[in-house]
Amino acid sequence: MFKKLEIVEWMDESGNEMVHRIPQSGSGEFRIGTQVVVRESQDVVFFRDGKAMDIFGPGRHTITTENIPLLTGLVSTLFEGKDSPFRATVFYVNKKTFTNMKWGTKEPIIFRDKELSIVRLRAFGSFSLKVDQSQLFINKIVGTEGKFSTDEIEGFLKGMIISRLADLLGETIESIFDLAQYYDEIGTLAKSRLGDDFGKYGLQLVDFYVQAITPPEEVQERIDERSAMAALGDMNQYMRFKTATAMGDAAKNESGGGAAGAGVGMGAGLGMGMTMANMMGQTMSGGGQSSNGSGSSGAAALVTCPSCGKNVVPGKFCPECGKPLSVTCPECGGVVPPGTKFCPECGAKIGGGKVCSKCGADVPAGSKFCPECGEKQE
Repeated sequence: MFKKLEIVEWMDESGNEMVHRIPQSGSGEFRIGTQVVVRESQDVVFFRDGKAMDIFGPGRHTITTENIPLLTGLVSTLFEGKDSPFRATVFYVNKKTFTNMKWGTKEPIIFRDKELSIVRLRAFGSFSLKVDQSQLFINKIVGTEGKFSTDEIEGFLKGMIISRLADLLGETIESIFDLAQYYDEIGTLAKSRLGDDFGKYGLQLVDFYVQAITPPEEVQERIDERSAMAALGDMNQYMRFKTATAMGDAAKNESGGGAAGAGVGMGAGLGMGMTMANMMGQTMSGGGQSSNGSGSSGAAALVTCPSCGKNVVPGKFCPECGKPLSVTCPECGGVVPPGTKFCPECGAKIGGGKVCSKCGADVPAGSKFCPECGEKQE
């Protein structure tokens, strides 16, 4: 025999129970006049014969034929208006805001980055929700379960969130280096798009936060290395500084004793500086590989740029000013090595003009006579 229910109420002691059914198994025996107590953070959905008869808000409610109009004819016929028992089910819906719910990626999101090409991203954050439409939530999600908690729906909601987040990342950002400034925007857009997804199950997404979106550890290490290289600035200046520091440290080494030790230290420092300079030159000129392929290396000879005057590694163009390192003779058209004042083929002065064949003075270009001795120029 079923116990007759006269006062029905429920309080959530766990803090994460969303729906609680009374009784938890089967149906209960109610009477017209049964008191149902509903608190401010609750709704009660009354079911009879598998149908939702009424929804009770906060307060004390007395079950009457007015509350349950579909029972009126049946009750009046069987019990002629007296207190009459009938079988029904009460679902208490917890309408408080469930906070600090977590979301995160089980598998990384593949993201096409404009600077790093393809990169895998992991993301995590938090969100809060509440039941907005009690009857819809029971019909769509809870069904006939005796009780339903956030743990049972959190996994389903996480999958929904990650699906929307993957689309948002591709639409919002171009590089992971811009992520930090877009966390709020991503959170706002995600909340807007997920609102409809949550709403069709009777839920309301109250808050949505992105706490971090990160690449794998190995990619983070490469980013740190890139930052360190950028912090060094001009590599040539840095290497000169390191060379000078090494020379100073070597000069302080007095392991040999007195002035002799200082001299040895200075010599070692100079030798180290020359070695480092040679290595830099070999690296910039393509590794210093010998023509016979034996792998032996030597210091690359520097040349003077005819345009900016700086000593640079030989090549077609100056690495400092970008202009050609080789010069063409204006008289014979031959190639003149950088820094040469006269053409090795015809003897013409590089940069314009000639040399007087009689006195050796410089004759400006286009002049027919030497300005020093008057000798006619051919």
